[in-house]
Amino acid sequence: MLYQARTIRIIALTIGFGLLASLAGCSTWFTSEFQDPEVRLVKVDVIKARLLEQQFMLRFRIDNPNASSLPVRGLVYSVTLDGIPLAEGESSNWFTVEAHGHQTFEVPVRTNLWRHIKDIVRALENPDEAIRYSFQGQVKTGLLFGRSVHLVRNGEIIPGDYIPE
Repeated sequence: MLYQARTIRIIALTIGFGLLASLAGCSTWFTSEFQDPEVRLVKVDVIKARLLEQQFMLRFRIDNPNASSLPVRGLVYSVTLDGIPLAEGESSNWFTVEAHGHQTFEVPVRTNLWRHIKDIVRALENPDEAIRYSFQGQVKTGLLFGRSVHLVRNGEIIPGDYIPE
């Protein structure tokens, strides 16, 4: 009995040290040679635009510069238009980007601009003037010891460019 308990303890310690050594290897991979992927907002599609609810589809492209595949666990985001908060949320879609590859993914967004209608109408009074937008987000990558890639995109849109003649 004593021999079996000692053997089990030795096996458990060996497995424990093996796990710790493999975890140290994973954290080294993430800190030394890991390069943050490039994530870009490539397109915004209007799905529905009603008075009380608007639905959009944000399309992103993620480029993986690393020599190994990159698991992606989701995206946390917020979007503002001329300082007006349009949408914020979280997407928890999981996918993997191949080594030195890219992949596109979509994030559905729902918003209600009714409470901001006065500010939006004021911003749209002159459709040839640029309106500033801001997109902020975090892409969650990795599995057990993941990291977050922070995104900030600022720019301007001219509303008149989107109004049909």
